[in-house]
Amino acid sequence: MITVPDSAVADPERFAAVFDAHYPEIRRYIGRRLDLDVAEDLAAETFLIAFRSRGRFDATKGGVRPWLYGIATNLIGRHKRAEVRRYRAMARTGPPPDVGHDDEVADRVTAGVTAGRLAGALAGLSRGERDVVLLIAYGELTYEEVAAALGVAYGTVASRLSRARARLRETLGVEL
Repeated sequence: MITVPDSAVADPERFAAVFDAHYPEIRRYIGRRLDLDVAEDLAAETFLIAFRSRGRFDATKGGVRPWLYGIATNLIGRHKRAEVRRYRAMARTGPPPDVGHDDEVADRVTAGVTAGRLAGALAGLSRGERDVVLLIAYGELTYEEVAAALGVAYGTVASRLSRARARLRETLGVEL
């Protein structure tokens, strides 16, 4: 991951560095939560919103990365119904084929044969619980970064994750 100083956000001339550093992971995160064909558009929209609202960026609330994940998660929230439908469909049919070989191998190792059951379990979580789980799992954000991305307290992240784990354990019958 490329590190970009927070000051690059405010400077329109240096914002390209923010885009270059974070676009691939934001697109990948969105692609894992929604269809890959939507990921490009929503990732671009994430950076358009970030560019337009760069004057309101507050580094004291978290870094650039969680700020971008927060914007992306809010856009994904607008597509909530489609996301839940996708997880329910995956629960019935399994995951869609991946485009990239590296992603396909990683997803197969990670998801294994439980992809359908996991998708169904994720569809059964509340939006807040699902956002926390997927920001941690797909975005590899820390609790602090998730809190900053979602604009909630650290304790809220911990409690949502705890509830989500309990529901996933119950649904999947596995220890998480």
